[in-house]
Amino acid sequence: MKKVMTIEGMRCGHCTANVEKALCALSGVSDVQVELSAGTASLEAADGVTDEALKKAVDDLGFQVTGIR
Repeated sequence: MKKVMTIEGMRCGHCTANVEKALCALSGVSDVQVELSAGTASLEAADGVTDEALKKAVDDLGFQVTGIR
């Protein structure tokens, strides 16, 4: 299923690359695209991937997930 995460705290391309790498490392996550200007990450997640797992992967980098839809 397609998900879009709203993320605060990303300031540069290095930030977006770290978010993309962390999300891609999760089993069941694919097609990750992080938009710095919009402050979002779009991805495809398998049924077993929880919003909590997605949020933790980003929060552990020091960014704040403010929404997942």
